[in-house]
Amino acid sequence: MKIRTITAGIKLSNPMKDSKVTNIIDFLKKARERFESFGSVVQSVRMSTQPWNEYTKRLDNEEIIENICQLENLCKENEIDFISIGTTNKLDSIDIIPEIIKETSITSCSVTINNKENGTDFDSINKSAEVIFEISRTTDKGIGNFNFAGIINCPPDIPFFPASYHKGKPCFSIGTESGDLIVKAFSTSKNFKEAKKNLRQIFQVNFREIEKISKSLGNANGISFKGIDLSPAPSLLEEESIAFAFEMLLGDKFGAPGTLAIAEMITGVLKCLDIKRCGYSGLMLPILEDAGLSKRYKEKTFNIGNLLEYSTVCGTGLDCIPLPGDISIKEIAGILLDVVTLSNKLSKPLSARLLPYPGKKAGDMTDFKSPYLVDTMIRNVSHN
Repeated sequence: MKIRTITAGIKLSNPMKDSKVTNIIDFLKKARERFESFGSVVQSVRMSTQPWNEYTKRLDNEEIIENICQLENLCKENEIDFISIGTTNKLDSIDIIPEIIKETSITSCSVTINNKENGTDFDSINKSAEVIFEISRTTDKGIGNFNFAGIINCPPDIPFFPASYHKGKPCFSIGTESGDLIVKAFSTSKNFKEAKKNLRQIFQVNFREIEKISKSLGNANGISFKGIDLSPAPSLLEEESIAFAFEMLLGDKFGAPGTLAIAEMITGVLKCLDIKRCGYSGLMLPILEDAGLSKRYKEKTFNIGNLLEYSTVCGTGLDCIPLPGDISIKEIAGILLDVVTLSNKLSKPLSARLLPYPGKKAGDMTDFKSPYLVDTMIRNVSHN
């Protein structure tokens, strides 16, 4: 199993004058080294802060951008792979997100478009749709939307980006890429029942080892271990694809009858593990981040409606969805509202990361040429 991310959360007062930044950077270096000494592959180390408007509230927009860029550069200089500046639902803060995304490259952020305390925030939904639309036109091929999401009922200290934000004392959490373990469990299983049993055994053993190392790390460095987000993050490799793992049980392509049942089974196994968990701890199905999902989406074996259906029993909502460049702000807002409605109905954390591709229409292929994405076909939102 690969470690997708070791994410440390920190509360800042001033991003460039706070010694806690240096302390967190030092911890992340130690954490990477510790896991690698046990033979783990650590794909990234990340830092997540509380909502940026809290530590930049005395600054004007130009100064906010400047400080965030300085913080990103500090992370780059110290080999921190990604940074999240948290979430917001303040309308004036939302307005500057396109500029933040345009001027940075490893910085993520989000908008809280709904939470249990305040309910559906229609203003934030509409503003977020405008942000997604603007980012698609101010960053190359709209790739900036990879670093932005609308989040709903999401707790703090999710290790995965861009939904991550921090609250409280310094802590760290772990996100894994465990599609290879699902492949291993399903490839040796004769039926659904056996697959469930094998998956639970394999997950328990592997996650237990990560938990043990993490607790030791936290105790040795005086930083709280928040838990492991048990969500099996996707893979760019076909042999570790979550979608292709499904097909070992389905005997058919991802999206065929039975797909929902397998999604529920995987999530059910995760919920039963005796492991300290955090974040989503469900099943991620991001189209552009999994080799099998991107291939089957191009073949039209499933659609956005199906992903919403699968989200009722698993993961993150709508993640890494390529959209036509001429999609309207109203249509984007409608998609966000659907995810909000589902999250509220089921009382579960969901998010939406949507990538309109300027100049491309339904039927065209994406061409991101990104080391983090697998290109696929763009499809219409309705009747896709």
